[in-house]
Amino acid sequence: MFAGTLTKNAETAVTAYSGMIHSTRFDIAIALEARTKMSERSPDYDVTAVNKSGRKVRIGTAWNETGNTTGNHYISMQIDVGLGPFRVNAVQTKEAREAETHEFEIIPLVSNGAMKSGSISGELTAMDADNAFAGYIANMMFDLDFMLIENAFKTEETHPDYRIEVSSPKGHPIRVGSAWMAKSNRTGNDYVSLLINTPDGDLRVNAVQNEEQRGGKTFSIIPFVESAGQDRSDNAGLALVG
Repeated sequence: MFAGTLTKNAETAVTAYSGMIHSTRFDIAIALEARTKMSERSPDYDVTAVNKSGRKVRIGTAWNETGNTTGNHYISMQIDVGLGPFRVNAVQTKEAREAETHEFEIIPLVSNGAMKSGSISGELTAMDADNAFAGYIANMMFDLDFMLIENAFKTEETHPDYRIEVSSPKGHPIRVGSAWMAKSNRTGNDYVSLLINTPDGDLRVNAVQNEEQRGGKTFSIIPFVESAGQDRSDNAGLALVG
């Protein structure tokens, strides 16, 4: 859910790197300023930006890193713009390295596991047309409005029934996950299983109906809890095809 560019400046420049970072919620110009290292693992740079009042503020830190397998230089950044901290890496393509352009691409940090859902709030509401749903999911770190759009490319039982989409600031749809219609093996009640990609990993939640909601159009989003006797439908797979 993050993208951007970073360029190494001339050695005489005040800032070592400058660039842009984009998400579905913001487009921010950033600068990396060299800082005094207090230890081997202390940051190499402060990440700064200019707020709406025109004041330069520190929004994160960055480290020079070397890939374990490739030996290529990249920059690891941890940034917080008021929506909760996130991690991104600035890497170079093979072409950029060969051309020595000093141009980097900002990409999300790839998570090796699932994000723990913790305290989650949210609702999902069936729309009157197009077999779609509208909803939101939120905690103290993020607040996301989204749509569930029917997956027209579903050809196998494990493929998602819906794709999860959010809008960019200019209104462009961005797919951030998938959803499956499911039925509880224990109660026989219908629910929706959602898998949402976040910068901190894949977030799994279920949209269920309580007694008051059952038979209506509204579902409550609750954390997904993995257990040995997990109550889930046989067809609620996690294949992200289509």
